Amino acid sequence: MSGAGGGGAYSFSLTTFSPSGKLVQIEHALAAVAQGTTSLGIKATNGIVIATEKKSSSILIDDSMIEKVAVICPNIGIVYSGMGPDFRVLVTKARKTAQAYWKLYGEYPPTRVLTQDIATVMQEATQSGGVRPFGVSLLVAGWDKVRGPSLYQVDPSGSFWAWKASAIGKNMINAKTFLEKRYNDDISLEDAIHTALLTLKEGFEGQMTEKTIEIGVVTVPSPEDLVAPPGERVKPVFRKLTEEEVRDYLAL
Repeated sequence: MSGAGGGGAYSFSLTTFSPSGKLVQIEHALAAVAQGTTSLGIKATNGIVIATEKKSSSILIDDSMIEKVAVICPNIGIVYSGMGPDFRVLVTKARKTAQAYWKLYGEYPPTRVLTQDIATVMQEATQSGGVRPFGVSLLVAGWDKVRGPSLYQVDPSGSFWAWKASAIGKNMINAKTFLEKRYNDDISLEDAIHTALLTLKEGFEGQMTEKTIEIGVVTVPSPEDLVAPPGERVKPVFRKLTEEEVRDYLAL
């Protein structure tokens, strides 16, 4: 019996391994990711940049409402490639997890802890009946006191790895090849932002403007930044660049 994707009857079963040892539905989920817009992340000596294409399917859509880079908590941000609604669900779960951690410990979670929680949610969807895998891959960027700046990639299988630089989405292979040539361990955050823009430009269709890309940055805080003024919260480590800032970088 042959089925979609060449997996036979196993193409339609999430919880049954094929004779070759694969869960074919996970491969289909990765195919959904590969059809998504290109996203990438670069770890620098003094921070991390994550960037993505932000294109709308029609000129009638209000693109100011499209969000592809999400703030999870003051020290962690996420970008995705794949299915937007699946990303929205994971962002909601991640924000609840971060707030629960803050209520319990009085600080926001380390990047690896939150990444592992997200990966667990995605993994559980690969061995439960009546559900399907999440059709997204994520790049999670954050800073914490233990590991400093960290960049993780999470795939639909629930696997996650730490990366110095990575790319996901439809132009993933070319973007990774470009990053391998341009990346070095001494890269600064400013240079990483320029490299991210050059990498996106490699496979970009149409004109790249501040309206069609979205960038988030993690900056390593100084000791003074970690002390909150009376009655205020600690300065956020992760933030999204404004359209004006993106325009300035594109003009350089």
